[in-house]
Amino acid sequence: MIPATRWVPTPLLSLLLAAIWILVTSLSPGNILLGVVLGLIIPKLTQQFWDKQPDVKRPWLAIKYIFVLFIDIIVANFEVSRVILAIRRKPQPAFIVYPLSMSETFPITVLANTISLTPGTLSAHLRLHDGTLLIHALDVDDIDGMIRHIHERYELPLKEIFGC
Repeated sequence: MIPATRWVPTPLLSLLLAAIWILVTSLSPGNILLGVVLGLIIPKLTQQFWDKQPDVKRPWLAIKYIFVLFIDIIVANFEVSRVILAIRRKPQPAFIVYPLSMSETFPITVLANTISLTPGTLSAHLRLHDGTLLIHALDVDDIDGMIRHIHERYELPLKEIFGC
């Protein structure tokens, strides 16, 4: 028997492509069929260009992680607004060299994107040669505290999610 991953190398991507096609076109049998065909063919044709994605070892933690990130984005929006609108206090921007405790590329990418998605912080440069991530923060009082926060709030859960 031929494994399903040989025919559908990235099932989630196939499903996403088909769903997007169906959503942007009219809902007809022909468009549904074309969406499914495109969802199967495009990942198969581009398979050689993709790195192998790690398995999610703890999917429920991934759902919790997304929820925590969503809440953190909302809270960070208010904090950035407070910093920008404060007349008497100047922000204290800083570049932070964050020491990574992971070496797998996909979880590091998720961490860097998480940091950039949260208003007030930006992943500026990944330095694989020394295992650090350069982060710019809009307002930082305690650099070590921010490093601990990122490590405990984002990196440790990612390590659990991906089993690295």
